[in-house]
Amino acid sequence: MSENKEKETAPAQAAAPQAEAQAPAAAAASAPAPEKRKKGGRYVPSGIAFVQATFNNTKVTFTDLHGNVLCWSTGGKNGFKGSRKSTAYAAQVVAADAAKKAEALGMKEVEVRINGPGAGRESAVRGIASTGMEVNAIKDITPVPHNGCRPPKRRRV
Repeated sequence: MSENKEKETAPAQAAAPQAEAQAPAAAAASAPAPEKRKKGGRYVPSGIAFVQATFNNTKVTFTDLHGNVLCWSTGGKNGFKGSRKSTAYAAQVVAADAAKKAEALGMKEVEVRINGPGAGRESAVRGIASTGMEVNAIKDITPVPHNGCRPPKRRRV
């Protein structure tokens, strides 16, 4: 009978060193994992931010250098409604929201291209810079007619 007890305890003692050997591996596995990125691990270190500032809204779109859209944000998506969408504050919030999404994809530096006559032109650039992203260049790509089409008649208010 004592032989049976020795046989029973021997495998338990042999299993103990294996458990100790697995403990450091488990500790390494529980270490904090690197930040998870969206879109299947896409990593884009630099890109282009398009800011479309109209009289009614502000839209910010982040693309890679080839023009493929990575993320975007607008005034309505961030909870602004009606005339509040066209404010400079809304543009700053929209740009910061889109920049955080782009930063999650690994974007560190960006070229900003501004389009339109809206109130959120400069504040959108400030919103992008406030997230810690490096702004390499600011370009105005608003289309200006060279006396082409006749403009609509003037508003009478």
